[in-house]
Amino acid sequence: MRQMTKTNTMFNRVFASRWYPGIFQAAVLAVFIFITYELFFGSLHAHKNFGTALTWVLWWPILPLLFLFTGRFWCAICPFATISDGIQKIVGNNKPVPKFLKKYGIWFIDFFFIMITWGDHVFGIVESPVGSGFMMVLIALGAITAGAFFERRTWCRYLCFLGGLAGNYSRTGIVQLRGTPEICQKCTVSACYKGGKKAAGCPMFEYTRTMDDSARCNLCGNCVKNCPNNSIRVSLRKPFKELWFIKRPRFEEAFLAVVIMGIVFVQNITMVSIWEKAQVWLENMLGIHQQAAIFTIIFLIAMAIPVALLYLGSWGASRYNNESVHMNFSRFGYALIPLDFSAHMAHNLFHLLAEGKSILNTGLSTFGFTVASSSASVVSMETIHLLQYGLLAVGTVGSIYTAYRIAKANYAADHVKKITLPIVILIIVLIIINAYVFTMPMMHRM
Repeated sequence: MRQMTKTNTMFNRVFASRWYPGIFQAAVLAVFIFITYELFFGSLHAHKNFGTALTWVLWWPILPLLFLFTGRFWCAICPFATISDGIQKIVGNNKPVPKFLKKYGIWFIDFFFIMITWGDHVFGIVESPVGSGFMMVLIALGAITAGAFFERRTWCRYLCFLGGLAGNYSRTGIVQLRGTPEICQKCTVSACYKGGKKAAGCPMFEYTRTMDDSARCNLCGNCVKNCPNNSIRVSLRKPFKELWFIKRPRFEEAFLAVVIMGIVFVQNITMVSIWEKAQVWLENMLGIHQQAAIFTIIFLIAMAIPVALLYLGSWGASRYNNESVHMNFSRFGYALIPLDFSAHMAHNLFHLLAEGKSILNTGLSTFGFTVASSSASVVSMETIHLLQYGLLAVGTVGSIYTAYRIAKANYAADHVKKITLPIVILIIVLIIINAYVFTMPMMHRM
């Protein structure tokens, strides 16, 4: 208990510092500028481009881990958000967020996330350094436009596809920021939202005094600096715990959770040997010989399968809890997030560990040093498979237990097992599909 108190105090001191998060933002922005330069002016071959290696072999694979261990800290130091903040200070329009964006923002996030994944496979963004560079520029332009016209971090809250992923995964995280209820309920200042002399108001439009989840807290520290009552606390917690007590489940967030499962499946299946055979089979069956059209069909099927399975599980649960299928979908969609995270991270481990040395090799080559070995693997495939299956096992247990805790928190004790069973069956089906795909040899990107 004493150690936990010391850890909390340390967190609060860091967040209260005037150097936080600016010092991290400056460092990340400098790296981002360097990466963008490399993508446009470095080698045209992805496996020789240092910017490609840093983006797709290091940054993208470790993002889920960052969300697990640091919540949405990445969003506090994200270069796109930093650029948006700078533009906002210069232009200063600060118009209110449009009502339609507040209402449908999460659907924009869902759409952008799906389209980024689709575009990568159709246009080969990852395999093209220049393509990756243009994607970075487009995201930056979106953030700049939002910063130029609207208040606070409108882009991060309502439009950024990474923000949607961060919101879901940060709920599994071990770091949380909360107000102290008995202190906050007496507060009449609301400096956590409005801001004060030490820092601006919450960039994510959150009232820390009433915030009960971490999905939209980017741990920027503004509320810690501004609070006159020393009420805000940053602390550690059990992984996945927040998912057990979602008070206001949202269909859009549950939909994103289940779609991520489909996206991970697509990412995996397109890297294994049967992918080309599946494309040829579908081409012959449908009489379509356009690769983009064939991939789009497979992509839509992959998205639809987990959605249909969750609807089926929700229908089974509805027979015992007397709630609509829509409500069960919204509520139990959150139970898939641990499995989403583990399957996503298991996929990313292949890039991080089977291609990790490409970061060193391309880095040495960029700065004129001789590369001794062209091997990109950090560890053996046997080790990678062991870690992947370990992650899938943890995610499966996490999702099953989360489904049980969600049911326990919302329904009568004598119905909990019956309500949970259809969701557990859904989780088992999804894990079997993922585990089977991971048994197949995967192709390297770098």
